[in-house]
Amino acid sequence: MSVQIPLIHWIHRGQPQQALWRSESGAPAPRRVEVADDTLSADTAYRMACEGTGLLWQGDFQNARHLLQALMRRVDKKPRKSATKASQKLAAATPAEAFHLHRQAQAQRARVLAAVLIPLEGDYSIALRRAPDWREACTEAWGPATGERRVATLRELLGLVGAHEWRKKGVEVPALGAPPHNCIHPHYGVFSPVRGEYVDLVAQTPLPGTSLAFDIGVGTGVLSAVLARRGVQRVVATDQDPRALVCARENLQRLGVLPQVELLQADLFPAGRAPLVVCNPPWVPARASSPIEHAVYDEGSRMLRGFLSGLKDHLEPGGEGWLILSDLAEHLGLRPRDQLLGWIADAGLVVSGRRDVKPRHAKAADAQDPLHAARAAEVTSLWRLRVA
Repeated sequence: MSVQIPLIHWIHRGQPQQALWRSESGAPAPRRVEVADDTLSADTAYRMACEGTGLLWQGDFQNARHLLQALMRRVDKKPRKSATKASQKLAAATPAEAFHLHRQAQAQRARVLAAVLIPLEGDYSIALRRAPDWREACTEAWGPATGERRVATLRELLGLVGAHEWRKKGVEVPALGAPPHNCIHPHYGVFSPVRGEYVDLVAQTPLPGTSLAFDIGVGTGVLSAVLARRGVQRVVATDQDPRALVCARENLQRLGVLPQVELLQADLFPAGRAPLVVCNPPWVPARASSPIEHAVYDEGSRMLRGFLSGLKDHLEPGGEGWLILSDLAEHLGLRPRDQLLGWIADAGLVVSGRRDVKPRHAKAADAQDPLHAARAAEVTSLWRLRVA
């Protein structure tokens, strides 16, 4: 069944215009679209953006970037009275309430900043004055151009270009060895292994065997690469996301370990059993607002519970399941430790060991972060699970 791609409509110089609407997050096209150019003031643009109006840019491209920066300053600057009320509300909130307030604020900010819209021609070129050539980045993210005009938010395009540059440069992963043979090149829409502590746990925990391992949710392929570099003869890696599988294949090929890894599109487990099954599921049980957020947010702990409930049927006798999981959800009051332990027991599993590490990411040390208390207490663990 074909998917109906939404259209976005506007009037320019008295003529009706339309183009395909492109949104990575799946956000609907704005119901009202006004043509905007260099004469539009930032204050007026902010008012219109708050009302839900899309600003279809027809002026100088660099001025569109300046306008987006101006919108950021306005949306991040709260009136003193509102800021005081917000601070009081946060102070009185439980950790879970603070998290949901934070997510609501993030969503509102994203809606305002998504107001600046950029038209793209059928070959992904941008026919605006002083516009950059982002055709290669668009092709990487969206596939070959189809000849049809599109409209995307400037903010999404900037993220797309940032991902393109990150893909070219790569991310060093010390657990994979010395440069230049230790880089992972994340693709657009695939979560980057910037939180290296979970990779280190997989690199340092004693292996129960080296004949075979399953890597559930392969992502960029980093954990499969670590296992292969550690001497695991064969790794079967799965993921639901076609982008992740393409990304993993390229990374594993570049690192020279692809012959040891079989990649499959699957929800959780491949067929059969293995002496080692590894999974690093999303760690926060909340709804994702874009595809890439599925690496962090797992509504209802679906992937975590699916991994635990199915692990027993995919472990060889004496084998181990490695669950790599941050306890941030516990500090946010979203999933108590007793609940996790209950799921493990209900799945017919026991904990044979655990290795812990403190996260090293910047937010863990940012006292201005609304969730700082939870992030500062966060620990990432590798749970070694066996059949009871």
